[in-house]
Amino acid sequence: MTDRPGGDYSLLGADVRAPVDHLEWFDAPPSCTSVVFSTDEVTSLCPVTGQPDFSRVEIDYRPDRRCIESKSLKLYLWGFRDRAIFAEALAAEIAAEVHRSVQPHATRVVVTQNVRGGIGTVATAELP
Repeated sequence: MTDRPGGDYSLLGADVRAPVDHLEWFDAPPSCTSVVFSTDEVTSLCPVTGQPDFSRVEIDYRPDRRCIESKSLKLYLWGFRDRAIFAEALAAEIAAEVHRSVQPHATRVVVTQNVRGGIGTVATAELP
């Protein structure tokens, strides 16, 4: 067995077949000043109509001592697939989980919901 860097990442290397409700992390390298994740594959449900919403999510954070482990991020975002949630609440909830789990200097989450009914939505949540 090899030594693994410090952190909380039990999902990495595990056979996981369901979404998770948290993000895992590893120790941030001292020179890492910014991390940006982006995906066009986040789905959720409209809380009013129940129709699917497809969104682009961009997570931009300035790490302090921890970085997000990307497999846990994929599994965390999967958890919104069957959730009824507005784009604004989606951005706020993701930002809050990033802030809670890795305690960065700053967090910015932008959710760009695909156009539906002729209207596109861009929601931003920022935490210091």
